[in-house]
Amino acid sequence: MLRAVMPLSALRSWWLPPRTSPDAALILAARGIRAFTDGYVALLLPYYLTLLGYSALQVGLIATATLLGSGLLTLLTGLFAYRFRMHVMLTAACLLMLGTGLGFAAVTDFWPLLLIAVVGTLNPSSGDVSVFSPLEQSLLSHAAAAEWRTALFARYSLVGHLLGALGALGAAIPGLLAQWSVLDLKMATQAMFVVYGLSGLVALVLYRRLASAGSRGDEVRAVPLGASRGIVLRLAALFSLDSFAGGFAVQSLLALWLFLRFDLSMEAAGTIFFWTGVLAAASFLAAPAVARRFGLINTMVFTHLPANLFCILAALMPTLPLAVLFLLLRSALSSMDVPARSSYVMAVVSPAERPAAASLAAVPRSLASAVSPAFAGYLLTLTSFGWPLVVCGALKIVYDLALLGMFRKVKPPEER
Repeated sequence: MLRAVMPLSALRSWWLPPRTSPDAALILAARGIRAFTDGYVALLLPYYLTLLGYSALQVGLIATATLLGSGLLTLLTGLFAYRFRMHVMLTAACLLMLGTGLGFAAVTDFWPLLLIAVVGTLNPSSGDVSVFSPLEQSLLSHAAAAEWRTALFARYSLVGHLLGALGALGAAIPGLLAQWSVLDLKMATQAMFVVYGLSGLVALVLYRRLASAGSRGDEVRAVPLGASRGIVLRLAALFSLDSFAGGFAVQSLLALWLFLRFDLSMEAAGTIFFWTGVLAAASFLAAPAVARRFGLINTMVFTHLPANLFCILAALMPTLPLAVLFLLLRSALSSMDVPARSSYVMAVVSPAERPAAASLAAVPRSLASAVSPAFAGYLLTLTSFGWPLVVCGALKIVYDLALLGMFRKVKPPEER
């Protein structure tokens, strides 16, 4: 008799690349849980802050604070990761996530919220800019063979974007609860932040089952950057430019632009960002094949360039349907470089340097992008025209060309 349900082991072998450690499944599960709550928090953050009476500039400042704090925390992780076992850092990150969610649910004054944003794990972006990302990437790089590394990172990004897209739909829950008279709008939104915090504890349960993050003594002992310092610092400098540009169009600020420009409802915004997330996730499935055919650097650059043009064109559109069309086109290409970038950084450093390299390469995703949301918020106080999108697209084109010029001849081992 045929079994109606596929066994877990068979499902794992279908989903994960060959010769992959079971740890990878746990990491992907934790990533999905965090991505779901990040997905609705990115949309609810500006909505909640405007509900509390804060201006677009203040929303931008809090978004900046979250990115700045994440960048500093990630930098400290890169500098001192070799002194601690991975499970200690993952536990601390999960407890910090719990505190962040409870803090945003309980506090309404601006300056305390700004402080929580700096020290917490809140993510105003559609991507993962928190301290979790470099820790998970380091573990994943040890969980797969070199030839399957990009495919595993593609699945990591796919899970994050798909669950993030579903989370974006969850941003409509407070409105529904208020409509059904279960909770008022403010309390319902605060409850969503509590759920965000509690999801950190669920992730912690998964992390504690990781063999490579435990105390068995079989993990690769991390070391500070040595011979790879030069290439990592050059990559980090370029990623700084890319992240600074991306900060002008983080999901929270992009949602705010749609609210101001087209008077978009929260329910409609959730639907739009659900589909942008789905398209970005779908692109990850193509990334490994494209990278094998054209190389990691070419994949990063030549999928990014048209996406940045679409970003600029979205800002120029006079109607909501046209603006959404170009945002969807952008999403179909803009994130294909994510697994390629993660795989490239892990490939060009030694295994023992990977935690430090992942952290220092990830810092620009938070630190450099921390400045630009405040500028974007200020621009949106002057006009509802999409100047932040124009600036974002133009600067990212400069990044793409610089990356191609500097690293097209620096090949990872599998491309030599």
